[in-house]
Amino acid sequence: MQTSSAPERPAPAPTSPRDRNVGSVPSAPLGGFGPGDEQKRRDLRRMKAVATGFLVGATIVFFIAKYLESVQGLPWAAYVRASAEAGMVGALADWFAVTALFRHPLRIPIPHTAIIPRKKDMIGDSLGDFVGENFLSEAVVRDKLERVGVAEQVGLWIGEQRNADRVTTELVTAARAVVTVLRDEDVQNVIETVAVRKLMEIPVGPPLGKALEGVLTDGAHRRLVDLVCDRAYDWVADNQEMVLRVVHERAPSWTPRFVDDMVADKLFAEIRGYAWGVKTDPEHPLRHAVDRYLAEFARDLQSDPATMDRAEQVKRQVVEHPEVQHFIGRAWTVVKGMVLDAADDPSNELRLRVRDGLMAFGRRLGRDAELSGKLDGWMADAACYVVRHYRSQITTLITETVAKWDAEETSRKIELQVGRDLQWIRINGTVVGALAGLVIHTVGELVF
Repeated sequence: MQTSSAPERPAPAPTSPRDRNVGSVPSAPLGGFGPGDEQKRRDLRRMKAVATGFLVGATIVFFIAKYLESVQGLPWAAYVRASAEAGMVGALADWFAVTALFRHPLRIPIPHTAIIPRKKDMIGDSLGDFVGENFLSEAVVRDKLERVGVAEQVGLWIGEQRNADRVTTELVTAARAVVTVLRDEDVQNVIETVAVRKLMEIPVGPPLGKALEGVLTDGAHRRLVDLVCDRAYDWVADNQEMVLRVVHERAPSWTPRFVDDMVADKLFAEIRGYAWGVKTDPEHPLRHAVDRYLAEFARDLQSDPATMDRAEQVKRQVVEHPEVQHFIGRAWTVVKGMVLDAADDPSNELRLRVRDGLMAFGRRLGRDAELSGKLDGWMADAACYVVRHYRSQITTLITETVAKWDAEETSRKIELQVGRDLQWIRINGTVVGALAGLVIHTVGELVF
């Protein structure tokens, strides 16, 4: 009968089919016992002593009652003796059952004992199958993610400044690690040879034309047209003297000066009036003409070969310009410097912009149900994809990890976690056995 937590070495566990398939895998320890484990060990030892105390108590009562029944001839002692005897049987049976889970009782290799050390690999296989069937199913994963509302919760969390600061710090730290590891020469080579070459290979006309069509459809270009009209009117209003000078230079030499001045004033008034009309009238014919020109230009960028070739020429001229080449050459250095500065300075402008962007995105997630719903759907689809294609690898990780555990240490760890509660089985077995023995003896006396 074991009353201490001293480990007992079980019989060598047979090799499981999984072990035979993957080869012999050395056992791996689970790790040492920490302060929490030491407290659990003391609690387990205490509960074992209590359960054993119930057995010892039932044994003492049995011998005393047996003496009173046989020697003193007291009739009531038979009831006590039967109750104590049944309590002893119940305590011993439950002690055997509990001990057989973790080791051979009394170190005797009785069949079907030391179940956990012997069946460790089978337990790992069953655990992997259980997790795969009940937790890594697409329906369970999707239902859980949809009920949790991950996007909304993340948005509310990021929307708080202290959390956004924390995420920004982690992002900047990760970016700093990346730019520090990368070699400047390699990145420059990628930018100059790969990125620029890809840019030169992609036709610029169709995407520009499509983008321009979208701008025209949304009416976003009108602000730019308004700005151009405003500046044009201001330029006309500020350059009356230039109009007078042009009229004087182009007028015939025989016309009087005052006639030239009258013509110049009239011409300037007409030009300024026309510019004012373009500026103030959203439906001015010139504005409509600009819209028609831009729409035609957007179509030509996508379908007219001449316009597309001209766009390609402009693209090549821009990319091959010395200033652009110089900017491309220094792009990585600039980006790297920005990242390092942001990592070193918590008040860096880039860092603050990233934090503000995260907070704004988080607040939008918190209040935009449609956006958060889309993100939840994407995450659910991604999780289901992982489950659908990699479930077997995940469950194999569980089973192979359990297979590498040391059998003795696994048994001790499990006993440390649940052994205290299992001692209540021994206590209950003693009490229930005693009550059952009393009832059986009483019924026997009444019947016979």
